[in-house]
Parts: sequence; structure tokens; C-alpha cells
Amino acid sequence: MLLTACALFQRPPRPLHAPPAEASQVQFPLDLPKEERLIIPGTVFKAVQLAMEDFLPWDVQPHKGATADEICLYQRGSYDITTAPGPEGVLFVRFTVKDDTCNSGGPILDMGATYAIDVKAWRILAIQH
Repeated sequence: MLLTACALFQRPPRPLHAPPAEASQVQFPLDLPKEERLIIPGTVFKAVQLAMEDFLPWDVQPHKGATADEICLYQRGSYDITTAPGPEGVLFVRFTVKDDTCNSGGPILDMGATYAIDVKAWRILAIQH
């Protein structure tokens, strides 16, 4: 019975890596271009990761018979993320569907959420849908 219960605790999937032949073709720059570089502070990254795991867990799957638009909404890459500092120790993290990503008929307004993340205790304080 214990072995069966252990099967319920799945680890997140490991990322895919390109084959060595393809990887050997990558040319790394000496430095990342300043005009295109984006520095994400570790606190912001961790807050976004915490909120994303609640908003769209890595192992969630579309329901049977889902439409193409519904399947699209299950893809983390379909969302833009906006962050902003709140009161001391709080970071707001907002997920919004990218324009024209999942629906050719216009923007999807009722999807997404804003999270208030406690960056001291690393917990979700509140969610606004």
C-alpha cells in the first residue's frame, strides 16, 4: 500500500535537452547584449514560480474533448506575467493571456489572476480572479 501511495507523489518533469550534435553548434556570446538583456531578481523569479505553480500546475492537463483554445490556455507560454511591489514584503504577480495567443476572435478577458505573494514567508496571501 505504501508503494502505491508513493506513485501519487510525482516529481516535475526534467527539461528536454538537445542531442549533443545540435548542442555543439550553439555559439555563446562573451557577454549578453545589454540592449536586449533582461535581469530578473531572484525574489521576483521565486514569487512568479510560486504563483505559477498555483495558477497552472506543471502536471495539469486539459479535460477530454477540450477545444484548441482551451488546450492553449493550459500552456504556460500562453500567458504574460507582470509583477509589481506591494506593501513591505509583498509582491504582486499577474498572469494575463497574451493577445491573440489562444483565440483568434479577440482578447480573452476572463482568464488570468493576480497573486499577492509574501516574499518573507514565501506563501500566497491572496488571489484576485
